[in-house]
Amino acid sequence: MRGARGLRRRRGRRFRREPRHRGPYAVCGALLLPAASPAPSPSPTRSYALSQPPRTIPAVREHTPARGPGWRPAPGSGVSVAAGSGALDDEARLLARELGIAHRGEAPARAGDIELALDTRQAGGPESYALTVRDGRVRISGPDEAGVFYGTRTVKQALRSGGALPEGVVRDRPDRPQRGLLVDIARKHFTAEWLEARVRELADLKLNQLHLHFADDQAVRIESAGHPEVVAPQHLTKAEVRRIIALADSLHVTVVPEFDSPGHLGAVLDAHPSLQLRTAGGTPVRGAIDIANPASARLVDELLREYAELFPGPYFHVGADEYRALTARNPEATYPALAAEARERYGPRARVQDLATGWLNDRAAVVRAAGKQPKAWNDGIHGGGVVTADRGIEVEYWTGREIGARPPAAYLAEGRRLVNLNSRYLYYVLGEPNQFTYPTGREVYEQWAPLVLRGSQPVPERYSGQILGGRFAVWCDLANAQTPEQVAAGIRLPLRALAQKVWDPREPQLAWADFTRLADRLDRP
Repeated sequence: MRGARGLRRRRGRRFRREPRHRGPYAVCGALLLPAASPAPSPSPTRSYALSQPPRTIPAVREHTPARGPGWRPAPGSGVSVAAGSGALDDEARLLARELGIAHRGEAPARAGDIELALDTRQAGGPESYALTVRDGRVRISGPDEAGVFYGTRTVKQALRSGGALPEGVVRDRPDRPQRGLLVDIARKHFTAEWLEARVRELADLKLNQLHLHFADDQAVRIESAGHPEVVAPQHLTKAEVRRIIALADSLHVTVVPEFDSPGHLGAVLDAHPSLQLRTAGGTPVRGAIDIANPASARLVDELLREYAELFPGPYFHVGADEYRALTARNPEATYPALAAEARERYGPRARVQDLATGWLNDRAAVVRAAGKQPKAWNDGIHGGGVVTADRGIEVEYWTGREIGARPPAAYLAEGRRLVNLNSRYLYYVLGEPNQFTYPTGREVYEQWAPLVLRGSQPVPERYSGQILGGRFAVWCDLANAQTPEQVAAGIRLPLRALAQKVWDPREPQLAWADFTRLADRLDRP
């Protein structure tokens, strides 16, 4: 069972009305700082020790120390935007509100200010930034908005953890471009407000994706105008989804939708029973659609096109995992109609596997035509068949402990790009079925890395460039085992451990106990 399976893009329309920030440090619109003595004033007679790096999660990758008092908000402080960098005004407004200081807009920085600036000549990629603290001022610059935004998250955390920004220069960037959280909202309903809180949490941790698995055997949880008959009574409206997306966009988080097929379609098939797959003996197969029936493709494609229009981001996940027809000992004997259709379409040597691969390729083509990069689960991408899965599909590798799954090197050797969702480390499965236990985050922090795709052994370093990042996954197999509040509390430390490991490939400098203490300090209301 798959629940137990265990670029940043240029923003289009600007959302000038910022959402209320409910991150763990925002109280009454301003950041509450730990008690500290008044900021020391620079003086020719005063000397300072070399500064230490700011204490943040994830840790900054490079800090050049300097001598000086550092920076903290003062009554006259403000956040300004450098000339020609007006696109950063949203980031400036948010930071000013969080720190309880003035928002100056696009204006020259004053003494005691933080200045935000775009610098397209700056090296390091769109999510990189430089943060300079010198002479009582702060400057955050980067080649794109995302990097400057992450610099503001460093400011926010450094003030929370230490009371001041240390003197010197931070140069920072992520190790992997895709970093985030998957939430199974199909098996368990989560409110829009709960998901918005996760978006804020991800943004403060410099994570940039929220993956919504919104359709499965139990329910379809997002409103559909074209096929309202498949949608559960308890669901997100399109207006709520647009609100989540608007918040995510303003905080540089991409929402990745997933509509899974040809398996995990039980909720759709409850409304369309004639499309359900049946064995040779006529037994219906729960969750599996009949991929030999042209009406099946028409229905799924109509839903894919409708949902692709709702989600403006660059990705769409088409599932493809755990199609029950392929788990039979002899798929061709158990499902002769599928076998006959495979031979009809792809030649005398074709098997049911090839028909399923053709289905995946066709669904990928539908979302690609809608302007999306298709993604699919690794166990839906087979080897050794007549039909080969589209090599442009990004593989989401989850089978970290399942017997019989193809090893990750097989995909990498084919030149495929992978995202790491290793179920051995990155799965939080409600109710802990099938020997899953709730992860604390310690194993992620101490043992996991993006190259550890299956089990606990990394793939060869030569494949590193094909591994796009990692995502922590919440699966709601036993939906009532935890409340949404318990889920949020349970994933808090694992998410922070993931954030550290996808941002900086080096061994973390803090021991786990120190890391958890830092997390507690940063999250303290």
